[in-house]
Amino acid sequence: MADKNSTWILQALEQYEAQLLRYAARLLGDNEVARDIVQETFLELCKTRRSSVEEHLAPWLFRVCRNRAFDLRRKEKHVQALSDEQSQNIESPEPSPQAVVETSQGAQALLGMVKQLPDNQKEIVFLRFQSGLSYKEISEVTGHSVSNVGVLIHTAVRSIRDTLATTSTDNALERSR
Repeated sequence: MADKNSTWILQALEQYEAQLLRYAARLLGDNEVARDIVQETFLELCKTRRSSVEEHLAPWLFRVCRNRAFDLRRKEKHVQALSDEQSQNIESPEPSPQAVVETSQGAQALLGMVKQLPDNQKEIVFLRFQSGLSYKEISEVTGHSVSNVGVLIHTAVRSIRDTLATTSTDNALERSR
């Protein structure tokens, strides 16, 4: 039984560690502290009954990581938003989807638009599109209702779509001159 549990924990570590590191680093703005938070998250997983988290492992891991990060920020009374420069310098054991996508100009513009979103929308967009969590899983991580998660994603996508439409119109007018 212990071998099966160890294997399960190692599989969870392989599958979620990089995503959790990026997430914690975005929340905290410090890669080293993010590593500590992710380590604490997996230590908590080791202490938790597999049967109580197995069916919702991803949201459970993200929620524990988020709670630990927020607890640390409260303890240190050091709450600050990441600057664009800090978010670009976050290290990961694997290339981030952001780094892969930024090879095209359109993707760079899109990422710039996401960065302009309010923090709650940015977090939800990150969890949905970069980490691939469902609305229900995002709800479990953030404490927002599933319908609120949907509204935040819809609002973020609409905002980006409006910005793209405005940019396309401006570019078309510029080319016609």
